[in-house]
Amino acid sequence: MKQEIQLFENQPIRSGWDPNLDEWLFSIVDAVAVLTDSVDPQAYWRKLKQRLIQEGNETVTNCHRLRMRAKDGKLRITDVATINQLLRIIQSIPSKKAEPFKVWLANIGSERIEEAQNPELTIERAMKEYHALGYSEEWINARLQSIQFRKELTDEWKRSGIENDLEYAILTNLMSKEWSDMSIQEYKRFKGLQKENLRTT
Repeated sequence: MKQEIQLFENQPIRSGWDPNLDEWLFSIVDAVAVLTDSVDPQAYWRKLKQRLIQEGNETVTNCHRLRMRAKDGKLRITDVATINQLLRIIQSIPSKKAEPFKVWLANIGSERIEEAQNPELTIERAMKEYHALGYSEEWINARLQSIQFRKELTDEWKRSGIENDLEYAILTNLMSKEWSDMSIQEYKRFKGLQKENLRTT
């Protein structure tokens, strides 16, 4: 799953596009932090979740859990929700920001449709997000170039008949061996990584 940082009023909301569900999944605790200004959004969400479960709220029981990068840089299991699930959870949070947040979620959904029709919009949005997160112009340009290169490469592999994940993994491993003399797993160990994606470090 492709994970991204979405920004609501300059506050980060971790999210991921699930191609199987064909939907965005959002970190619930990040949404809680934005809507409540709580000093401990994790505790706020735990109490809210417990109350909703006791009330028999099926939205909470059907929420997904994903590994997402926390502030300390580590990947941690996080409760996530689709746009519809998050809208239902928002209804249980008294907040002046609830309505603007609902509009923001609707815009995120429509942006994804627009980006599918016009990929350049994806690049423009990524640049804005990287700038907002404080990355340098040099880092952003290098990152976007690597994304473009990888897309061109995978498109070429598709044209050559490469279709499943295993074949992609084998080719990616061969490329890693060529330029670093190490496999992907060997290079991750060399950099001291575990679950992290090499392209995001």
